[in-house]
Amino acid sequence: MSDAKDTEPTWSLDREIVLTRVFDAPRELVYRAWTDPEHLPHWFGPKGFSCVTHAIDLRVGGMWRFDMIAPDGTRYPNRMTFLEMKAPELLVFDHGTDSDDDPNKFRVTVTFDAQSNGKTVVTLRQLHPTKERRQAAIAFGAVEIGNTTMDKLEAHLRTLSR
Repeated sequence: MSDAKDTEPTWSLDREIVLTRVFDAPRELVYRAWTDPEHLPHWFGPKGFSCVTHAIDLRVGGMWRFDMIAPDGTRYPNRMTFLEMKAPELLVFDHGTDSDDDPNKFRVTVTFDAQSNGKTVVTLRQLHPTKERRQAAIAFGAVEIGNTTMDKLEAHLRTLSR
């Protein structure tokens, strides 16, 4: 675990996008799907997209460099830099293009809450650098894209819990 407070941006609701989903899987399994290099590339990304990994180091200070491949073959270079990992309850990373100076990268905080019925509530909070970038992300379809990504995670979890 690392202390991300040095790089913690000031949280502002007008820059935030929140997605929540309940998964019929134990918290440890859902967390592992997010933090295991054997799982993450297989489900991450919107419906119809696939991921090609260039480098993956899923630890605090590590990064995942990958391309999202659209159905039409368009490649979107991405980078996640992992800032905090507290198994099995918290994951914090910056997400943007595969560039050291991406002005539009955003902070993502994912929490994994175990329920008494064995299910897990995942809450994903994106903090965008400006209110305008948040609005642009919403206009681009960030909420819908996020929901189809969660759909893919749900399908992946079903293959793991058989």
